Amino acid sequence: MNPIGYSLHTSPSVFPCFSKSSPKLNHPNSITTTACMAAAAEAQKTDPRTFGIKNLMETYSIEVHRAESRPLNVPLIAPFTIASSRLEHVENVAIRIELSNGCVGWGEAPILPFVTAEDQASALAKTDEICEFLKQRKELTLGVALSEVGGIVPGHEFASVRAGVEMALIDAVANSIGVPLWRLFGGVSDTVTTDITIPIVSPAEASDLALKYRKQGFKTLKLKVGKDLQTDIEVLQAIRAVHPDCLFILDANEGYTSQEAIHVLQMLHGMDVTPVLFEQPVHRDDWEGLGHVTRVAKGKFGVSVAADESCRGFDDAKKIVEGKLADVINIKLAKVGVLGALKIIEFARESCLSLMIGGMVETRLAMGFAGHLAAGLGCFKFVDLDTPLLLVEDPVFGGYEASGPVYKFANARGHGGYLHWNDIAW
Repeated sequence: MNPIGYSLHTSPSVFPCFSKSSPKLNHPNSITTTACMAAAAEAQKTDPRTFGIKNLMETYSIEVHRAESRPLNVPLIAPFTIASSRLEHVENVAIRIELSNGCVGWGEAPILPFVTAEDQASALAKTDEICEFLKQRKELTLGVALSEVGGIVPGHEFASVRAGVEMALIDAVANSIGVPLWRLFGGVSDTVTTDITIPIVSPAEASDLALKYRKQGFKTLKLKVGKDLQTDIEVLQAIRAVHPDCLFILDANEGYTSQEAIHVLQMLHGMDVTPVLFEQPVHRDDWEGLGHVTRVAKGKFGVSVAADESCRGFDDAKKIVEGKLADVINIKLAKVGVLGALKIIEFARESCLSLMIGGMVETRLAMGFAGHLAAGLGCFKFVDLDTPLLLVEDPVFGGYEASGPVYKFANARGHGGYLHWNDIAW
């Protein structure tokens, strides 16, 4: 099955109509205006074509009526520390795009210092530039609109902005035709199960978090490592003491040398601990080291290695596959954009490479979109979409329903999440 070209036949019985009495849909800032409901009903009634993302890009025409971006600032429960950076609070960019048919799409551009190339101020400026461009364009197909956005912000620089705008455009179209995103992306499932991350903290703090997450039903813990090798081992021992049956993902965020990474695996082997995944053990540009760790980890310890920061585009994915430098590629929309992600996913599947889906530090806007994509395609061995659980508050209305590690996509159209736009400071 081609994940980009997957088609879906629509019918009123498959895509239920909206009720004005629904509390999630009646807010004036929500995505469900009367005009949008009418547009979706008309699309389902009169258009016999199949709806898949590739087909819609070629055939569905849009005209942007309004497009705006605003700061999306949310405090974290605790500082989010990884080997390469420390985040005190989320300072992302929210994007709202309204089409001429009244349908609205929502996107989010996450900002993570030392990982994304842009900061919030430059991301806002670039997003405003794209929004003005879209408003000036007359009717054009979704594919042309996405292509022109990619032309304004190509490559890794401002990839997060590109992803946020792509999310909003695709979400607006999905709302226009009355299709939830998980169906648009393939329809394999309407749920995903995520791991949860323990950042770099003391052994005592890690123990408390692991116990908390165990009670909430999380079976896979993703542990940030890479700053101090001995402390990393002590944290692992502390976690194992309170959550002995959990599965471990180690994420070094480029923090180790290849020798240190292999030493960690040797130490864990002596503790009878085998991680299910070792993510980005070495610097993103240390291709030789990445390949060496991958060969030793798999051959000696049976541990798969994932490339995250090392894969910032399709060319990187080709290099990883051709050199057998990793067993898994971590797909993050903010690194490569939505279309870039679909291209890499298709290539990885053809190359028999396993896939992980992750995020930066986003709210349920971006995580909802990524979760729908993962559920719809159904091809991700590892799911790491937990960052909304690390926030003090949830600014997003509607969207998916979380029950511990399980996300259920019960919304009828798009990704279902929206903001009270007038309440967002700007």
